[in-house]
Amino acid sequence: MNTFKRNIFKKNIMHVGEMASGAKLTVPVYSYEPMCSSAPNVYIQANMHGAEVQGNAVIFQLLELLSDCDIQANITLVPYANPVACNHKNGEYTLGRFDPITGVNWNRMYHFDEAVIAPFAQQNIDATEEEIKANFQQLLLDQIEQKLEHNIWGITTGQRIAYQLQQMAHQADLVLDLHTGPISSKHLYCPEYTKASANYFDIPHTIFIPNGFDGAMDEAMFCPWWSLQQAYKELGRSFVMGEGAFAKESFTVELGSQEQIDLAVAEEDAKSILAYLQYKGVITTNNEQDFKPQEMTRYACYLKDYKALYSPMGGMVDYLAEFGKPLPAGEPLARILRMDNYVSDSSGDGDSLHNISLDRCVIPILHFASASVNQGTELYKVFQDYFEL
Repeated sequence: MNTFKRNIFKKNIMHVGEMASGAKLTVPVYSYEPMCSSAPNVYIQANMHGAEVQGNAVIFQLLELLSDCDIQANITLVPYANPVACNHKNGEYTLGRFDPITGVNWNRMYHFDEAVIAPFAQQNIDATEEEIKANFQQLLLDQIEQKLEHNIWGITTGQRIAYQLQQMAHQADLVLDLHTGPISSKHLYCPEYTKASANYFDIPHTIFIPNGFDGAMDEAMFCPWWSLQQAYKELGRSFVMGEGAFAKESFTVELGSQEQIDLAVAEEDAKSILAYLQYKGVITTNNEQDFKPQEMTRYACYLKDYKALYSPMGGMVDYLAEFGKPLPAGEPLARILRMDNYVSDSSGDGDSLHNISLDRCVIPILHFASASVNQGTELYKVFQDYFEL
């Protein structure tokens, strides 16, 4: 790696907490600030959930590829976003999906207070778009600062990590939160108002999500602006979500399966992200490298049609359905082996193999990581009522 590549991004260490021993919890932050920023600012983080590690490899490849790009905006890249989850091991498995103290999903601790929206719109009814953007962004940052530094009741470990990440993300216009599933195909959570952007990722499956806040990073980024746009509309002033002061987009990018990295696949994932960033004007490239989305069939559904299938019984599962391809009604997604039912004569108490199928056509997206399941385990997540983009 030459000097140019090593020095294009600045590295800082962010302290996000302390262990009982007094040891610091730290997160590396890589940032680039051009001399003149003329495009949407970018924030990308990975590994909020401990086992979801492919995003770190993608950030590595982004750093490599961005070294040869003409960068037009501020870019912040944060691997290992959650050091507690990264190190939460049990044997050979990483258990870092939930805070072990509170039991809360690490990706459900971000902050959004909808009560500030209507008063802000009323107080800034005649402000310019530039003033609205600057003032509202500062309001969001002030709220996080209040939570972190001026809260006499304190906050949990997970909230401290989430809020410090959110501070950086609120200063960006385009936010990508990199995740993976258990055993999964690539898929994208995309706000409904920015459907066009989904076509610029090399991701075949998209879930369109409404303006509803449930604590996740992507929602914490777009829900305030979407709600603000609606508040202005009620006051008789119209803005287009995704344009002008409201040109904010955020996505959860699901990169495949957890507990593994693949640097070759990560390079392709990084190029996919750069195709989106090039579309947004964040980067330009030399004549030898141009990032364009691949030609592919892209399927989508709305969040309400992204369904979980829970196991009707305990047993050992043979996962049959192939990801990403429509599965006709009645065709088995999986079969469950019950050796306790196996008999060689007529005195048996049931079948040893049970096929699991649905009464409608679906597209399987992910399934549980283990073959051993209890009754009620989430076996599959699937698209129903899907359509092509």
